[in-house]
Amino acid sequence: MTKQTGSSVAKDDEIDLRELLGVLLDRKWWIISVTAVCFVVGVAYALLAPPVYQAQAMVQVESKVPSIPGLADLSSLGGGGSSAATTEVALLTSRSVIGTAVDQLNLEIAVEPRRLPLFGGFFARRFSPESEADVAPAKLGLSSYGWGGESLVVHRLDVPPALIGDTLMLESTADAGGYTLYNSDGDELLRGQIGQPAQGHGVSIEVASLRANPGMRFNVTKLRRLDVLASLQEGINAAEQGKESGILQLTYEDQDPVLAQALVQRVAEAYTRQNVDRSSAEAASQLQFVKDQLPTVRRDVEQAQAAMTAYQSRANSVDITMQTKGLLEQEVAVESSIQTLRLKQAEMDRSFTREHPAYRALLNQLGELEGRKAGFKRQVSDLPDTQQELLRLTRDLQVSNELYTALLNQAQQLDVARAGAVGNVRIVDSAVVDTANPVKPRRKLIVIIATLLGAFLATAFVFLQRMLNPGIEDPAELEELGLPVYAAIPLSVSTSMPKLRKGKHGTRVIADGRQHLLAVSSPADPTVEALRSLRTSLHFAMLEAKNNILTISGPRPGVGKTFVSSNLGAVIAQAGQRVLVIDADMRKGTLHKLLGISHQKGLSDVLGGKLAIEAAIHPVPGLDNMHYMVRGDIPPNPAELLMHPRFQQMLESLSAQYDLIIVDTPPILAVTDAALVATHAGSSLLVTRFGVNQAKEILLTLQRFEQNGVQIKGAIFNAVEKRATGYYSYGYYEYKSDGKD
Repeated sequence: MTKQTGSSVAKDDEIDLRELLGVLLDRKWWIISVTAVCFVVGVAYALLAPPVYQAQAMVQVESKVPSIPGLADLSSLGGGGSSAATTEVALLTSRSVIGTAVDQLNLEIAVEPRRLPLFGGFFARRFSPESEADVAPAKLGLSSYGWGGESLVVHRLDVPPALIGDTLMLESTADAGGYTLYNSDGDELLRGQIGQPAQGHGVSIEVASLRANPGMRFNVTKLRRLDVLASLQEGINAAEQGKESGILQLTYEDQDPVLAQALVQRVAEAYTRQNVDRSSAEAASQLQFVKDQLPTVRRDVEQAQAAMTAYQSRANSVDITMQTKGLLEQEVAVESSIQTLRLKQAEMDRSFTREHPAYRALLNQLGELEGRKAGFKRQVSDLPDTQQELLRLTRDLQVSNELYTALLNQAQQLDVARAGAVGNVRIVDSAVVDTANPVKPRRKLIVIIATLLGAFLATAFVFLQRMLNPGIEDPAELEELGLPVYAAIPLSVSTSMPKLRKGKHGTRVIADGRQHLLAVSSPADPTVEALRSLRTSLHFAMLEAKNNILTISGPRPGVGKTFVSSNLGAVIAQAGQRVLVIDADMRKGTLHKLLGISHQKGLSDVLGGKLAIEAAIHPVPGLDNMHYMVRGDIPPNPAELLMHPRFQQMLESLSAQYDLIIVDTPPILAVTDAALVATHAGSSLLVTRFGVNQAKEILLTLQRFEQNGVQIKGAIFNAVEKRATGYYSYGYYEYKSDGKD
């Protein structure tokens, strides 16, 4: 038996695709139902969800023209285009830029009309006013809700700190242009008129316009500025269109297309204005720097001119040779570059540290130019003294003149830039919203996802349920446990079956005063045919039994012991044998309910000495050969009564009067009563239920009986359901006359 169990476990570890498909086919209507429900929910959400519109604007960030000579050579070393785009995106979504739009649109005041839950927004969106002033009439007498066309514009709202974030309620009154403001508890705060400031209880409000039915209510909330800015920073998306293109696309999604368009446009304009102000301030700063340098450079020019004039007077106008002139031009170019970079270094000292890449690049260029300048000095040292002095003075004069001229030109350009206030950012495309095609909800996609999700969840639930409750569904599994299967009884769908109620202790029969023996009411039912097969198997199995007493038990409640016991007794009685069915479950026996009689005057009364055996036995109406004994009143000590010698004496006396005695016992895993009864019986059978009892549970049941010296002859596989794959998929067919010759 151990080896057989091991093979069963190994078999369970294998994946049987046919079995998995069968599980899905068996629960196909459950899967279809859940999928259909999710489909309906998806359709309902797609129809009821408010549309979300997207506003788009496009901004171009142009490369800055260097304002000081030498910047063009260093700009490429200060950072790539991607970092510049990241900087501009951060500026575009900064609190200062978005805060300007918040102030202009008054977004710190949230206004929302009250709608009927779930369906209010659906009706409001489908209202088509003939003019802008039209408001949808109230439906179903619910005048406090808005049904379409309502509008409220609050110009100003000041509340105490304690009311910031609380939802206030503004109600339109019957007076033309009148309204009443309430707090979240429904207490009146103030009354006011459109266009006039109103105050009360520390709250100050000014309503610019109000269009609504009398009694209609709005939710008005004064929001924290930081909360509004944080929400918009998350909602506004800015991204560069193409690598290093300098084109930024700004998008924002909202249920109100007008608000979305206005917000994006205000943000783009605020960003452009900030860029212009920043460029103007930068130009002004650079202009001031250039103006500060002009007097010094001019003084250098004058000093160089005076020195040159004095030298020419002393040397009687010595001319520069062709060789000296060539050196002069090269040295002047190098010296001019050095002076320009010195000015740039002075400017960068105010903005960068010496570790900045641009600053280090500038120092590298200065080092290279200084090296070239040193080389020129060695060449100049080979010239005559007069040529050396003339070369030095001419070089100083030309360098000073070029630098002074460049600074004058730069000052004029910066003055124009500062006065013109032209930045390097411009709005390419103004904000626009496509109201005909909202971006959300994507109705088709939602319905598809909801349907697929429903199918997935239903399938997952079916497999999870199967995995968590791996009840035996094939009699071969019982055979592998070493327990012969005497019969597999299919689940009957006959209308004559007893009414059942499922509870935490298993399935119970509901007493309705009527007999529910299936063998009597539906003799052609496949379930009854299976019981006849069991009758035949028992005939041969009990030939060598020590007596004609048969006990029927089960591992747990609800497996169908009483149903099998009573109907088995009926089919045996129909074959002409005298049968007695005893309900030995004196705790919760239900034989009396199945027969439609009272539970009183039964086994407990006989074992307690209160009633004679003959008085507790009654015939079954319609079956002369079948008698029964119900459980009787519930005793306080049922196990002790079964251990009393009176019980054995009763069985011995009745055994001689009947061909077969069937004893219905309690479940063995719940109480020990079944083992006590089975010790007096010649044969014992175990009832297991399809899809309920597990292999470990059956093994534990057999172990309990073996511990009490009881050998279970076999099992009855009860309530077998039809499956796409498995035993009952081909095991039973209805075979009877159709009434036609």
